[in-house]
Parts: sequence; C-alpha cells; structure tokens
Amino acid sequence: MSTAATIAWDDSILPFQLDASDMRGRIARLDHSLDNILGQHDYPSNVSEQVAQAVLLTAMIGQTMKLRWRLSLQIRGDGPLRLIATDYFAPAKAGEPGQVRAYASYDEDRLQDGPGFPQIGKGMFAVIIDQGEGMQPYQGITPLAGGSLAACAETYFAQSEQLPTRFVLGAAQQVEAEGETWRGGGIMLQHMPPAGSHVTGEEGSGEGGLLGANDLIGRDAEEDWNRVTMLLETTELMELVGPHVTPDQLLVRLFHEETPRVFDAQSVKFGCTCSAAKVVQTMSMYSSKDVSHMTTDNGTVTADCQFCGAHYELPAQVLGFEADPEAAEAAAQAAKPSWPGRPAS
Repeated sequence: MSTAATIAWDDSILPFQLDASDMRGRIARLDHSLDNILGQHDYPSNVSEQVAQAVLLTAMIGQTMKLRWRLSLQIRGDGPLRLIATDYFAPAKAGEPGQVRAYASYDEDRLQDGPGFPQIGKGMFAVIIDQGEGMQPYQGITPLAGGSLAACAETYFAQSEQLPTRFVLGAAQQVEAEGETWRGGGIMLQHMPPAGSHVTGEEGSGEGGLLGANDLIGRDAEEDWNRVTMLLETTELMELVGPHVTPDQLLVRLFHEETPRVFDAQSVKFGCTCSAAKVVQTMSMYSSKDVSHMTTDNGTVTADCQFCGAHYELPAQVLGFEADPEAAEAAAQAAKPSWPGRPAS
C-alpha cells in the first residue's frame, strides 16, 4: 500500500539552498516515471542501473531550464554499453510536470556481469540544450572520467560551466504486490562562485588533467565546501530512494546546520514525443533504395521508437514515393502507433 510520503513525493525534484554555506542544489525522487522508462525494455540489471542514474542526472540538471526547452544527455563509449540517451522536456506551461525518457544500446554478446559503468569504456559525456525552433542548440562535451556517471557530470560542470558540483545517485528495484518496480533518487549540490571568477590554470587534478570541483574552490570557501560535501557523502541508498524518508526530511538530516531553504517542487512524469510525422521526417533522410529495404511485402514501412517502444506501420506513400505531399500528409495523420504486448495509449 502506498504511504502518504510516497504519494506526496513520487516523481518530484525539490530545489533548495544552503544559506549558511552559499550553495544550492536539487533532490530528485523518481518512482513511476523511472519504472515506466525501464519497463519499456528488458535491459540487464547493470544496464538498467546506469540508465536510471542518467535519468536522475538529466532530471536534476534539466529542472532549471526555461519553459519548453529540452535537455538531453548522451553517454557514448567503445565498450559493450555503447550508448545511453536521455531527454528532459521542460513544462510547456508553468505548473505542469516536466517529462523524461531514456534508452540504451548495448552489445549483448560482449556485456558482462558486474558494475555497469566500466562497460561503457572510453568515450564522451555530452549535454545538449535545445531552446526551440530558430535557436542553435548548445552542446558541451567532456570525456568519460572518474569511474561513475556522477563523476562524469561533475567533470562536465567543472570543465564547461566552471561550477563546483557534486552528485550522489542511487537506484534499486523494490518488491511490491504487483511485482518489482524501480525507484531512484539523487542529490545535486553546487557552490556558487563569486561574480566574475574563473579558472585560468592549464590542468586540473582530475583524470587526464581535467578540472575537478575542488580545483574551482577558493580558499575562503574551501572549509564550507569540504564540510558540506562530506555530509553529502554520508547519504545512504534507502534515504535516496525512499519512500520512508521524504526529500525534505533528508535535506534536514544532512544539512540542518547549513540553514536549508526549499523552493517549490517540480513534478516529473514519463513522456515521449514520438509521432508518425516525426517518423516521416526521419525517413525523408533515407534514399528510395534504403526505404525499399525497410518496406514489407504488403507495402508498409515499419519503424520503432527506441524510447517508448511504439511501433509504427506507415503506407509507403507517406514518404512521398507514390503520392503527392497532401496525400502523404493525410496518410501520416491516419497512422497510429501500437505497443506490442500492451494496449496502445
């Protein structure tokens, strides 16, 4: 049975500030949204855990974006876990929930048991911010470094934003009456630097000479930073994923002497923006020969959404090979996605 704490804090991001130490942050608790994301796929547990951590990072970083913007993470490597892709869609209107989605690509034959992060291998951690039509997307890329996705995100903020940042992330499956469900939680903490400050040194203390959070902390702030990050590292998995410790209670547990102040929480839900029209747009980049290889004997072109598993079957004329644009548009509008194994929504 769901507790009052579970209902109150399901799928939420709580912004906060530590007034005594000039720091800000977010606490994320993802429950149904995370379970919906991972429930679309049959990933091995170590892949699911890495996807869950990436979703938590995306939600906490994306929470600060303006309405209708999109933030994406792409983690690419040369190991068996080749790709993790996530999206956070900021609310269309104030008061509405943000939306998250994610998927992973991996080589099942090469994937091994054990921790998931080492199986990404060498690669990149990319953050893409799409501000909408007519605007050039921002993209920041840093190497995979530090031994975890949390460390990779910290390196990104140190290199690209020059903001000292720490993350703790946790995800686990919980056994409930309806079966096993995924729950996740995370904390993001940032020290606000003095106005106009920046780092001019050539190398940092991180892996491969990359800047780390501690390289950005001045002497005046070093004591506060060390104290608060030590408190952050005492967070336990069950405190992160709940549901018996709510995010506001966890904030007080960890930082009660730092004068914590909370702001309005942002709700989050699973959501996918795929559509027949977007499938048509994507297919337009392929040649007629390529499309012919994707066309079934009955004259339909099939495509699947990697994020939500939606299956599209489109008449070939949708792609403009057998009809005029108006007929193609009408056919695209008539196409409805289906989800094999579950009812269409």
